[in-house]
Amino acid sequence: MNYNALPTVTVAVNAGQVVKPFEWWRHCLGHGGINSHPLPDRVIAGAEKLGLPMLRTFMQEYLRVYPDRNTFDWSICDRYMESLQATGSSVVAALTMKPRSIFPAIDHAVWKPADIAEWQKVVGAVVKRYSVDRKIVTYWEVGNETDIGEWGGCPLLTTTAESYFDFYTTMLKPILEVFPGAKVGGPAIADGRCDWLPEFIELCKKTGTRLDFVSWHLYNNSPRDHVMLIRHIKSLLADSPGKKPELLITEWNKGFERVSVEEMAFDPNRAAHTAATILDMMDEGVDWTFYYHIWDQTAYIDDFNKFFKDPTIMTIHWNEIPHRFGLFGVNAEVRPQYFVYQMLGRMGKEQISVKQEPSNLRTRAVRDGKRLSVLLVNHNRDEETDLVAKLSFDQLPQGRKRLTTCRIDAKRNWDPKSMELIPVEQREIDTYPQYKCHVYSPAGSVTLLTLDPL
Repeated sequence: MNYNALPTVTVAVNAGQVVKPFEWWRHCLGHGGINSHPLPDRVIAGAEKLGLPMLRTFMQEYLRVYPDRNTFDWSICDRYMESLQATGSSVVAALTMKPRSIFPAIDHAVWKPADIAEWQKVVGAVVKRYSVDRKIVTYWEVGNETDIGEWGGCPLLTTTAESYFDFYTTMLKPILEVFPGAKVGGPAIADGRCDWLPEFIELCKKTGTRLDFVSWHLYNNSPRDHVMLIRHIKSLLADSPGKKPELLITEWNKGFERVSVEEMAFDPNRAAHTAATILDMMDEGVDWTFYYHIWDQTAYIDDFNKFFKDPTIMTIHWNEIPHRFGLFGVNAEVRPQYFVYQMLGRMGKEQISVKQEPSNLRTRAVRDGKRLSVLLVNHNRDEETDLVAKLSFDQLPQGRKRLTTCRIDAKRNWDPKSMELIPVEQREIDTYPQYKCHVYSPAGSVTLLTLDPL
């Protein structure tokens, strides 16, 4: 490698100029929709280390909470929910259960229960157990990808604003009766530009129906497309009376691919896409996002046969062409994206001023007391270019420091057992308030440089 021949990008960091809080913690993780297995201990430990405040999951029918009329069985669901609670995060739960005693037909187009009172009793019991008695769930999301039904991994399909509104209000009543402090919203649509979303929002406005948050999903390779969708949803809520609903992207990731082989799971470009998208969403302003997902799993056909007319979609997505999106693989092996969240969580709370030349680099600088961190994300899906960043610092505290550089790239610079990054550079320096250094930023990589006082 001829590093002298690489393009250089000047990045000026002013350590004394705070821009705004660094609210990385709004970008959380999702899990579930595949089987009823609790998170394994290693995955729990890894998620707990990240310290994220929320985690989103599915209350799916394979948890068998209501196996027959007037019969509750919490054994499977308790183990599942307790494993999520063990991560230290509160839970956003999407209600997608469809008990056979209330929905006798296996048909995702049947969203209205045969007995509304019984269905509301079940919903109320679930909310009581996990929001009141156990205080695990704080946000309740009504449905999941009901705009596409089974093809979104859940057995409920609503094709108009009126039908989803009826479904939503049927669920809203028992949730709030049992847990008035809940945040309730939806519709967790697969297509954020769904043609009935504007009308649903209008129905809530006109009727004064409580809508604490609007949620949607997007799997796309362009961070800009994620930003444009946030702007679209904001425009739909612009004239909302009173406090506007929160914005929640309850599932997001890169786009699906035609081929899936294990080597792709460790492609550092996936980490670069994750970091670039998070930074762009932070700039645009969104209340919460949930990267899907924590842990790759196996979908069991017999489970879905009980409430899916055609479980083929689950077989394709998780057994034949698995997306390998998890921070952890099926065997709990740690993946590159995990370390994006680790980097963000260790940067601090105060974002400081950064100015740079135009390039593929996305940069953030953060101050935490006397500690300084700079994140470099080299991501451009159309033009991959290795770069050298020429970092120029101003208003540093004068004196000795420990310079440490960690990088997520093809070399897998981490210890898989401890789930810790291994520095690619670590050295003592002594600086004036002004300091300069060079940092290598290969295409499709994420680099974190830190300056710690000695």
